[in-house]
Amino acid sequence: MSKPCDGPKTEWPELVGRTIEEAREKIKADRPDLTVNPVPVGDAVPLDFNKKRVWLWVDTVAEVPRIG
Repeated sequence: MSKPCDGPKTEWPELVGRTIEEAREKIKADRPDLTVNPVPVGDAVPLDFNKKRVWLWVDTVAEVPRIG
């Protein structure tokens, strides 16, 4: 789905490769009405369509995983 000519933005391909925070900030700046939900790549998500939700697919480990 892409941006309708005069409608609000619905995709952010320019954010591929950015950090979660950078992506979240940009999406919220463009569309403060949306909820941004980070989800690990491969995880299941609800199949219902919600026009106020953005799935932010992430796959990078940012820090060393550790017990604690």
